[in-house]
Amino acid sequence: MNSRHRPIATAVLCFVLIGIGLSSRRAVQAEPQPATKPLRLRVLSYNIHHGEGVDRRLDLERIARVINSVEPDVVALQEVDQKTGRTGKVDQPAELSRLTGMKVVFGRNIDFEGGGYGNAVLSKLPFERHKNHHLPSFDQGEQRGVLAVELRPEGTDETILFLCTHLDHRAADRERLASAKAINEFVRRRPDVPALLAGDLNAVPDSRVLETFRKEWTAVADQEQPTVPVAEPKRQIDYILIRPRHRWKVIEVRVLDEAVASDHRAIFSVLELVPAAK
Repeated sequence: MNSRHRPIATAVLCFVLIGIGLSSRRAVQAEPQPATKPLRLRVLSYNIHHGEGVDRRLDLERIARVINSVEPDVVALQEVDQKTGRTGKVDQPAELSRLTGMKVVFGRNIDFEGGGYGNAVLSKLPFERHKNHHLPSFDQGEQRGVLAVELRPEGTDETILFLCTHLDHRAADRERLASAKAINEFVRRRPDVPALLAGDLNAVPDSRVLETFRKEWTAVADQEQPTVPVAEPKRQIDYILIRPRHRWKVIEVRVLDEAVASDHRAIFSVLELVPAAK
């Protein structure tokens, strides 16, 4: 090459290389970043009345069909028998696990007719640990409990605390109030852990019991969601509660339209876990 053309050729080559570099950087900058898919949970709470429907039939397969109808990820069950005489010595937690294809843990609150009676949790999510805690009991009432389960969704390093409970049914609210305070105190020890509380609280939304729960929890629905009496529900006593509020987005809430399998209707919600602020 003629030496007098070299500066021109060199300048052209530099512009070409700079252009290639800019194009490469633009390509890198324009490349879409993979979005983190938000975690959605389908949550059901159901008082199953030990599998006995309002037609007085014991039918766990019918209970399982109600559960399966909404394809839940986690289910809080109340009034569950385990190998009791009245329900034919059937291990109801194990049988419902088989019928739904979900893992199960059982929280035994009382001995009853040769077996146990209490609450259970079904889950598609892995259980990390679980423990049943007895709640305050007054005036020789039925021992109540809260079954605390730690769930670890796949693809996340977060733990979700899922609590299932069934509170005292008597007219006086002394024991229910004490239980609400005990549950609130329990979750205050882990303020940053996203948590759900589901169950039969035997209290209506404007009660002192729900007022106590609202100090720590938020109901998934702003409006009352009646669950009893089962034929024509007029009062809500079954709930799904969330905490802390900013970690949960409510996508859907409804009471299932099934009035025979149990003496309660089940309440269902779809929830989205909001990523923690960094």
